Amino acid sequence: MRSLFSTTIFAACLLCGLPLSFAQTWRFAVSGDSRNCGDVVMPAIAQKVAADHAAFYWHLGDFRAIYGIDQDYLQISGPNSTMPKYATEAWPDFIQNQVAPFGKLPVYMSIGNHELAPPKTRDEYMQQFADWLETPVLQKQRLRDDPTDHKLKTYYHWIQGGVDFINLDNASADQFDNAQMEWLTNVLKRAAGNKDVRSLVLGMHAALPDSLSAGHSMNDSLQESKSGRDLYAMLVSFQARTKKHVYLLASHSHFYMGNIYNTACRKTTGQTVLPGWIVGTAGAVRYRLPRDTTGADAPQTDVYGYLLGTVSANGSIRFEFKQVSTRDVPKSVNDRYTPAFVNQCFTENHNLSAIEGPAMPPNCP
Repeated sequence: MRSLFSTTIFAACLLCGLPLSFAQTWRFAVSGDSRNCGDVVMPAIAQKVAADHAAFYWHLGDFRAIYGIDQDYLQISGPNSTMPKYATEAWPDFIQNQVAPFGKLPVYMSIGNHELAPPKTRDEYMQQFADWLETPVLQKQRLRDDPTDHKLKTYYHWIQGGVDFINLDNASADQFDNAQMEWLTNVLKRAAGNKDVRSLVLGMHAALPDSLSAGHSMNDSLQESKSGRDLYAMLVSFQARTKKHVYLLASHSHFYMGNIYNTACRKTTGQTVLPGWIVGTAGAVRYRLPRDTTGADAPQTDVYGYLLGTVSANGSIRFEFKQVSTRDVPKSVNDRYTPAFVNQCFTENHNLSAIEGPAMPPNCP
């Protein structure tokens, strides 16, 4: 067990982004898609993330369904709930029942497509979640990058413990737009020249194009496909030039899968396979895996949990999927919803939708 002194210095190093010369590793946690049963699952995730001593939790989007009433909300509000009332209460419900359980642990947020389901908009999202988009850490980083940038955005980055964490917005068919790509180009340029940055972790809601889950990803629109492929090429070039580590995290598809860019087309054409994960496992209805998961690492569905990243002193990061079960659900949640409903969330919250995979040789993009 660390002494109080070493624990204090460890925390200070993380907050300042300083090299952790004496601390070999530190951790962070990531997952997304907490609609449907997230009010049951997310408190369990929060409890385990705390036990893992993670420095922060990163939610990759789709907090609530919005297009329809979430099952957990309906369980409490009753069968006479109305859509107008739900639309007003959905995001405060998320904050109260899914974010609050993390206590003082920092929570970072990505915007997902369900955050833009009518009647919701980006402007409303930024108003509701301004406290999480404008933390002192994020504000300080934004102004360090550009002292004239006083505009709140859905995309941002921060540097912590030698890692540049880059949070992107691909929640709609018009992304990544020119403004976000220009911003990202500048972030990568600064990271390349910053000797204290040893790795990049990019988090976004939908996976970049041409993953093993291509049928539910940035392949969904022409703009997403083009800008997503451009970004992938930029990251391959960044890694080759700088020798710094690059990792890609996404959710959107409601299952867990590692090595998602290890496709037949990339292997056939000799393209670089960047390490990537899908972790849409925070409470949303679980999908079937793609029919072909060849090349994937440990694909799983009908599970809930999060990805735990362990950062080494050299900037390399080891990722491990940490599953949660009914045993991890706090007593307060069981008391509120009843054990029967909690069990229903874990055993029945799935459908038969199977996601299409990527193009196959010889029809590679």
